[in-house]
Amino acid sequence: MPTVKVRNLKNKEVGDVELLDAVFGVELNEALIHSAVMNYQANGRQGTSATKTRGNVSGSGRKLWKQKGTGRARIASLRSPLWKGGGNVHGPQPRDWSYQMPKKMRRGALRSALSERLREGNLLIIDEFTFKTPKTSEFVGAVSGLALATSKKPVKTLIVDSLDNQNLILSSRNVEKTKVTNSFGLNIYDIIYHEKLLISKAALEELTALLDPKREGASSEVEVVEAKPKAEKEAAAPAEVTEEKPKAKKEAKPKAEKVPKAETEAPAVEATEEATENE
Repeated sequence: MPTVKVRNLKNKEVGDVELLDAVFGVELNEALIHSAVMNYQANGRQGTSATKTRGNVSGSGRKLWKQKGTGRARIASLRSPLWKGGGNVHGPQPRDWSYQMPKKMRRGALRSALSERLREGNLLIIDEFTFKTPKTSEFVGAVSGLALATSKKPVKTLIVDSLDNQNLILSSRNVEKTKVTNSFGLNIYDIIYHEKLLISKAALEELTALLDPKREGASSEVEVVEAKPKAEKEAAAPAEVTEEKPKAKKEAKPKAEKVPKAETEAPAVEATEEATENE
């Protein structure tokens, strides 16, 4: 496991922290990172650009001259794409550019980008982002103390901490090329765009829990175990139905025995005997 020094806002070493190899020790995968960045940018597109076709352009639909006999080219409408002021052909229309990328690929790209930032030395672990009052001057002084800003050119910095830290958010929102987010809102584009990455100790634990591949496998195993009893109940259901069938047959037999055939045939025999005696 890679070990990183934990610093405070005064750039003093406070302790050490061990990072998980499965999250911060992954090899660089440029193709996967490129796919994740393209997916992020595509999902952010509005897709509202549109042009007017010949059905949307205002104008008369009258035929300007007759079809034959004038010597000119035939024409059907004044708003044909061939004419000035006519509609556009095959222009952009409103559409949805977003598409879904597999979850394992997105998380794999995050792990690869974080590991590369760590190997470059651009990932710093901060103990706490504590500011007594929301002042931009205090934030700039802390950032300059961490050697993340110069007088000539500000360094693009991404800070990962809890969004409940209002003093941090208010102090940094006016600083150029600086963004504050939490571990749940971290995306691949921000990691690639910003040169320096500052992560608080509390946010580091959340980020490790989110990107740990072992915990992803454990959650899927729980779902499989819970699904087994449901399948057993469904398999046992047909057996109960088969047990009820013999009961219905047993009850049907006594009903048929209540009306014997001898009793129904007796009156007919007596009637034939009386007829023969009268004759």
